[in-house]
Amino acid sequence: MNIVHNKDIGTKQKALAINLDPSIYGSFAEIGAGQEVAANFFKAGASSGTIAKTMSAYDMIFSDAIYGVQQTRRYVSESRLISMLDHEYGLLIERLAALRGDNTTFFAFSDTFSALNYHKTNEGHGWMGVRFQLEPNGEFNDVVIHVKLLDNDNILQQQAAGILGVNLIYACFYYHEIAPVFLLSLIDNLSRDRIQIDMISFEGPDFTKVDNRLMSLHLVKFGFSDAAVFGPDGKNLQPTEALYKKHAVVIRGRFRPVINVHIDMLTQGVKQFLQEPDVDKSNVIVVTELTLQSLKERDADLNAEIDEKDFLDRVDILCSLGQTVLISNFHEYYKLVAYLSKITKLKMGVVLGYPNLEYIFSEEHYQDLPGGILESFATLFSRKVKLFIYPTLRDGIIWNCLKFSLPPHLIDLFRYLIANNKIEDIRHYNENNLNVETDNVLQLIKQGATGWEEYVPAEVATIIKERHLFGYPVTADEAKQDLPAANEDSGTVKDIA
Repeated sequence: MNIVHNKDIGTKQKALAINLDPSIYGSFAEIGAGQEVAANFFKAGASSGTIAKTMSAYDMIFSDAIYGVQQTRRYVSESRLISMLDHEYGLLIERLAALRGDNTTFFAFSDTFSALNYHKTNEGHGWMGVRFQLEPNGEFNDVVIHVKLLDNDNILQQQAAGILGVNLIYACFYYHEIAPVFLLSLIDNLSRDRIQIDMISFEGPDFTKVDNRLMSLHLVKFGFSDAAVFGPDGKNLQPTEALYKKHAVVIRGRFRPVINVHIDMLTQGVKQFLQEPDVDKSNVIVVTELTLQSLKERDADLNAEIDEKDFLDRVDILCSLGQTVLISNFHEYYKLVAYLSKITKLKMGVVLGYPNLEYIFSEEHYQDLPGGILESFATLFSRKVKLFIYPTLRDGIIWNCLKFSLPPHLIDLFRYLIANNKIEDIRHYNENNLNVETDNVLQLIKQGATGWEEYVPAEVATIIKERHLFGYPVTADEAKQDLPAANEDSGTVKDIA
């Protein structure tokens, strides 16, 4: 089926299209930003064809009585949203399936928001989700999103939530076959300066081909959010919930592939970070960061496309190593630190190689800032952050902070940062790693050369060989095994060859 994203259809038209579809029927439960989603369906007309029930349990006691008491006592959370979907969808099936289940695709829409308060002292955000069938008596699917409301007015935030909710329900029934189209349609009749979507999750039998990690990439790629996070299990995480009130240690890289140098950098960097007196060792999260630019070929144009398979190959390896992955659009380190410092006020660590320290102190990268390098440093180093520098080898000489060469007017600035415990060399490192470059290892893998395995962790080598990642060649025997039988529907061996 050819799915076309109709960008011209309005919110009222979307709501009316659903109302006029006799097979779509469900309930709405909204908390915290009015009942704007349901209101759009009422205003569109013919709402009795769609709406079984609307409700809004604002009072915490009522909410707990209906949806259960949350262990964390957080009412704007993914767990609360899932409880709402469980309850409301369960009631639909219990009360209506016998009467109209053979010709109805049921859905339950829920949201829980913290919209801008009267004194404007909070940041508007919330969770929104739909549990729905795509065929009568079928299994249900879930789509869940987290959204930040950016309007500086409560009424406008409610309006934005209402439009987004209609877009989400419409996408579930009309754009479900192509996830990128589904995602892009969520911004219909809105703009990116009104909302940010930093987490989306697709679950259910009709989304078995959707890789949620790829959806995280799309969120950043399409400009829905500056960053997205997923865990070692590949499950998308809301950044604030994953990083809130935690000490974050971040290492940025291309990881194409992960080699022993990366592991040593991270291991030694984290070890030194844990020795800091103001770090709670039991409350640390380690994050590997991939920027959009790092996912492209080196020196590629900003508009160059990202190879999605290559992206998934890299994150498969990172996840197999137990890593939490952050995808970001932060080319500069100060932007990354500014983002993280909005989530956590605890001390952060950034592990980076010596060449990246040189990059940070290169003034040409800050020409777009009125305050130049000082403005970027005010953001980067005014936070509770410390940089841990892994050395590099050049012409037989090991370069680190002690050998860092700077223009005269920046020397005192660098010394100030060293004296104030903002920058530190990684002391205990494996010197043998300094002779290894990621791009050289990648070439050895592509050539199928012997010995490349010694430069990567054993589990990484196994995955690369088994799945032929990064261009690792397929042997003649493996190629024969992959060919389908001559009598299969896909064609004969001769036809495929």
